[in-house]
This record gives sequence, structure tokens and C-alpha cells, in this order.
Amino acid sequence: MKTLFLIAIAAGFAGAQTRNVGPVPKYEVKRAKGRIAINGLLDDEAWRHATPAVEFVFPWDNQTGAKQKTRAKLLWDSEYLYVGYECDDEDIVAVFGQRDDPTYRDDAVEIFIHPGPKYKLYWGFEMNAKAIMYDYISVPGVVHLTDSDVPGSMLATTIRGTLNQRGDKDQGWTLELAIPWRAFRDFSGTPLPPKAGDVWRANLNRWDGVEPNRRLSQWSDSALNTPNPHNPERFGELLFVE
Repeated sequence: MKTLFLIAIAAGFAGAQTRNVGPVPKYEVKRAKGRIAINGLLDDEAWRHATPAVEFVFPWDNQTGAKQKTRAKLLWDSEYLYVGYECDDEDIVAVFGQRDDPTYRDDAVEIFIHPGPKYKLYWGFEMNAKAIMYDYISVPGVVHLTDSDVPGSMLATTIRGTLNQRGDKDQGWTLELAIPWRAFRDFSGTPLPPKAGDVWRANLNRWDGVEPNRRLSQWSDSALNTPNPHNPERFGELLFVE
């Protein structure tokens, strides 16, 4: 039985923006040309034909963590939405190792997905450098459904360095994710899989570093005054194309 947890989220669909920012970004999600093996390498031919990667921005100057680059690409086919991240990282730290642990406290990346306008909710997928996922459905400011593990999702990472070895110098890590379209069937309110020309809303985020030297970066600036990624009104646009 699914369990509902009441939460307080700083921003929702009617959340107030506290900074003036530009329009939300847009990304063309191309249909994958060929099979993708989820191995954390992003080495399949299909990735080379993806729309060039987006680079994350650093909206908050009151954080003390290093500004390390993050790049992300997306693809789709009839079964999955694919997401790939490449993270520069000189000190890779991830300690949580069980499904639905608070992976966002580690070196982690996220994707928040809002499929259509019918329901004011979004899916959250938060994954650390150890390929551990915390996934949920969120109605901002109302409920947080954490007992909603997505069956059939695939996730892998590769580490360029030594995980949890403080004091040495790492290079970075890569994460590859495949989300089955059936993950969205209960509350999407839109045909699945999407068709070319459909537009979904999403944001991609990265939590980097160890407290107190920690930083949040994003694809689309959430426009909130404090470091917080949860503002669906500022999700960017994903345009599905052939």
C-alpha cells in the first residue's frame, strides 16, 4: 500500500519567485538511433547523435562549494526516457547505499519530470554517484509519495577516481538512467509514450560537495532566493522530436 507523507516544500505551482530571471530553457529530446545499454559510460552511438548537452548554471553565490561543471543529455524511444549526466568532480563522495536513502545529501544528480498540465504534480528521481536512487511523486506543498518505486528503471554510474577517498584528486563521474514510460501512467494525464511534437516540463539538478562546502547547480534556475530546486513553475521544456 502506498504511503503519503505530508511535507512543506518552499515552492509549488503557485510558488512566488524571489529573483528576476530569464525565460526557462528548452531542449530537443531526439529519438534514439539504436539500442542503448545502461552501463554508465554514455558510449552508445545514439548518444553521439543526441542534442548537444546542456550545461548547468550556479544560481546562488551564498554557497561555498566549488563550481564544478555538469553536462546532461536526453534521448527517448518507444520504451524509455534516457538521461545521461557527466559531472566534473575532484572529490567524489557518496555514502548512502539503499533504495530511497536521502541520496541528495551525497554527490548526486536529479531529474524532476512533469508530463502534462492535467495534474499539478511531478516525479522526482535523485541519484548519487553510487547509482542509488531515491524516487517519489510530489504534489508541491501538499504530499510527497515516497513509496512509489518505479519498476523497470535502469541506472548505472562510472567513477573516474576513488569514491569516498578524501584528500586525493578525482576527475569526475558519469551517470546513465533509463525511465520506462509506464512509470508515468497513473497520473500523467497524457498519452504514453509521448509523440514527436509533445512538450513536457522538467528540471535537472546537481548536489555537489560535502557540508559545509556544498553547492546546488541546475539546468533551469529555480528563481528561489535560497538554494532549493523545487519550483515546478521554473521547469524547462522538453520537446520530443524524431
